[in-house]
Amino acid sequence: MSSSQPFLFPTTQSTVLPDPSAFFAPELLSNPLPTNSFFQNFVLKNGDQPEFIHPYLIKSSLSSLTVCYPSQFHNPAFIYQNFIADLTITALNNSNQNTPHVISSFDDLSVTLDLPSSNLRFFLVKGSPFITCEVFKNVAISISTIHAILECSSNRNRTKYTIKLNNGQTWVLYASSPIDLNHDVSSVTSGVFSGIIRIACLPNLDPTCEGVLDRFSSCYPTSGNAVFSQPFCLEYKWEKKGWGDLLMLAHPLHLQLLDRSVTILEGFKYNSIDGELVGVVGDSWILKSDPVSVTWHSIKGVKEEACLEMIDALNKDVASLDSKGISTTSSYFYGKLIARAARLALIAEEVCYLDVIPTIRKFLKDTVEPWLEGTFEANGFLYESKWGGIVTKQSAFDTGADFGFGVYNDHHFHIGHFLYAIAVLVKIDPMWGRKYKPQAYALMADFMNLSRRANSNYPRLRCFDLWKLHSWAGGLTEFGDGRNQESTSEAVNAYYSAALMGLAYGDTHLVAIGSTLSALEIHSAQTWWHVKEGSTLYGEEFTKDNRVVGVLWSNKRDSGLWFAPAEWKECRLGIQVLPILPITELLFSDVQFVKQLVEWTRPALAREGVGEGWKGFVYTLEAIYDKVSALNKTRSLTGFDDGNSLSNLLWWIHTRDDEVEECDEGSKVVSSPGSRHEVTTTPRLTEFPFGRNQESTSEAINAYCSAALMGSAYGDADLVSIGSTLTSFEIQSAQTWWHVKGDNKIYAPSFVKKNKVVGILWSRKRDSILWFAPSERKDIRLGIQVLPLLPITEVVFSDVAFVKELVKWALTSVPKNRTEEGWK
Repeated sequence: MSSSQPFLFPTTQSTVLPDPSAFFAPELLSNPLPTNSFFQNFVLKNGDQPEFIHPYLIKSSLSSLTVCYPSQFHNPAFIYQNFIADLTITALNNSNQNTPHVISSFDDLSVTLDLPSSNLRFFLVKGSPFITCEVFKNVAISISTIHAILECSSNRNRTKYTIKLNNGQTWVLYASSPIDLNHDVSSVTSGVFSGIIRIACLPNLDPTCEGVLDRFSSCYPTSGNAVFSQPFCLEYKWEKKGWGDLLMLAHPLHLQLLDRSVTILEGFKYNSIDGELVGVVGDSWILKSDPVSVTWHSIKGVKEEACLEMIDALNKDVASLDSKGISTTSSYFYGKLIARAARLALIAEEVCYLDVIPTIRKFLKDTVEPWLEGTFEANGFLYESKWGGIVTKQSAFDTGADFGFGVYNDHHFHIGHFLYAIAVLVKIDPMWGRKYKPQAYALMADFMNLSRRANSNYPRLRCFDLWKLHSWAGGLTEFGDGRNQESTSEAVNAYYSAALMGLAYGDTHLVAIGSTLSALEIHSAQTWWHVKEGSTLYGEEFTKDNRVVGVLWSNKRDSGLWFAPAEWKECRLGIQVLPILPITELLFSDVQFVKQLVEWTRPALAREGVGEGWKGFVYTLEAIYDKVSALNKTRSLTGFDDGNSLSNLLWWIHTRDDEVEECDEGSKVVSSPGSRHEVTTTPRLTEFPFGRNQESTSEAINAYCSAALMGSAYGDADLVSIGSTLTSFEIQSAQTWWHVKGDNKIYAPSFVKKNKVVGILWSRKRDSILWFAPSERKDIRLGIQVLPLLPITEVVFSDVAFVKELVKWALTSVPKNRTEEGWK
């Protein structure tokens, strides 16, 4: 396999995956396809289950598209949005109503759905207050409703119609050219028409809302993409047609992160299960999160007096590691077990007890390698090309195996645990890491591929919803309420583990993307899963009885879990905490909410049969505000979750503050100390007529590169990012202004002819001499731009033609004095 071709696990033909050709356009089938997207129901089974394309529920069936502006049903156990066929759009007198719809294109923020037999195309863009339909070939349109139509009136140009229904809704229809509409009690029909039709529901009775829709009705989005322009920054860019400015809607987390360079229409709001959706004007948004520092070890460190207790626990936990005694063959539970062992290695590092690391390393190699090499007989990773992704041996032929991994459920959960173990193993055994890097990156790419290229092996960000800003599970299973996600902490772990793997491999891009997605997942958990006392997001009934959402669906909030009823509050808390990691501190940074959550959970611990492992997660959060009480309870535990250990719980508790000041951080992600670095430049206090100067670019590069390496050693993703960025700029500057190539157009021909490097570069001068050598010593002039020799030197001198020029030029001055061997 050539180095340009990424590694693929052995291929398989799954027997449980649905056929994507029923709904995707033929030209899309040769590329990997989305498996956890916001429009997934449109391509499963009959394709006729609704999806929530904010602010509307959309359903496609029988060559028609039904739109619903939903109301909500609330009770203490769950919340959902009612789907009612407010408007159904189709071609009039369609003789071939059974023709299925076709997904002709999709991207990060939109999906284009065609009704071929109706000659209609719908641009379904997340957050658009309009449903936009392109009508081809002079088609007569039918718009029907289950309500009674009270009024259907037009403006003088017949390009706008107001449709009032007996349920209190008012819908507005805009046409790109005059259209004639007639109506009876339940339907509106048109004469033949071709062009653009846009339909919107007025969100309330405020007359200014209709004026807003009027103003922005002529500009419509056709697609939208999200761009990771820099760490902790996401930019939305919509393609638009028509004229004027683009009106979109922002959910509560958007508004929290949104750069205020756009215009926000505070009074223009739609209701939704995700909170109020507020009007924003602009075809480009920038979302910025507070930085999250991804670290290997705890943020505050372990106090010395706690080390003996932790070392005793480490010895016992490490002694119990037995690669041959693992009974599970499940990719999920196996991943948790190896991640648990990897935690022990990092805890051992933190308390400087390295004696146990060789044993942990051997265990990890013995357990991870069979999955990467395909020698684990009971299970293993395979690649299937129908949808494009990794499945397991068991799940490729059984939809229930590995929790539905074979139909792309929970991929980020399962693989995230594997990535954590791999990241730690790469850290403690770099040679092993080099050997298995192709397999490690293949696992990561399954759910974290950013590429839009046609030849990619995996879809773009399989699980992460770039509009909602969190991940979805569910995979290729049809659900009436859309995709869902249960454990936010395991989602955070997936991206955090990828960032750690980036640290271990020195991959700053992976560190940046993993850290950014971790930050966004934390923001979303704090916004939609953590239910604070007094919150108005979910209504009084649900908020009063719940401190966490159990399963969050696109169109529903459920208090129950997949594996436990709502009354098992310890499970509901624990599934939002595990696994316990340094980044858990950032996920639960709001101490006031943590206390509310623990107090809400505590009565459930008195129930007969509560698992010791689940108690451990309750004590984990209690330690944030009451370290002594949590420590005493933890010492009395007789068992632990299969992904947890006594060592890990003691590590967590002993890295908490003794006293914590209660504060309400809202849904703000609090970055760790050291995640923002103040760089102070101390000028050389000497006055020069030509300004500041620099001699050795390679030593300047070494400074920033070394800082990035120190960040990698400390697990400080922000320092890695800043150091790497400054290194890159310094290299580009050296190649631009210090390296004098034969075709150089910056400097005078006479200077270029005699010089291949600048000696000292001043603000207003270029000098051929050095501070310590004359210009004739070309060997020294070369050397001062090279030392110290490092891996990064290869990047500095990547232009082989210039290097050849430089060496040839410098060789003319190499002295015979052996005291000068160093410069040679």
